[in-house]
Amino acid sequence: MAKPTAPSPLATLRGGLPDRYLTPDDIAEIFEVPKETVYQWRKKRTGPPGFRIGKHVRYDPADVHAYVTNRKHADQAAA
Repeated sequence: MAKPTAPSPLATLRGGLPDRYLTPDDIAEIFEVPKETVYQWRKKRTGPPGFRIGKHVRYDPADVHAYVTNRKHADQAAA
C-alpha cells in the first residue's frame, strides 16, 4: 500500500486550516524564500508570528493567513 502524501503547505493554507502547525520549512516554501529569511523575520518581528514548543518554532496557519491579509491591505492602502 502506498504511503499517503501530505498536501503542500501552500495548498493547505489556501484550502483551509490544516490540522497541524506549520514549521519554518513550511513558511519558507509558502513564501518561496530561504529558511534563513524566515528566521530573520522572526528575529525582527516582521513576518508571520510564530511561537515556540520547546526548542522548535511553529506557526499557526490562522495567524499566517491573517498576516498575509494584513500585508495585502497595507500594500493596497499605501498604493
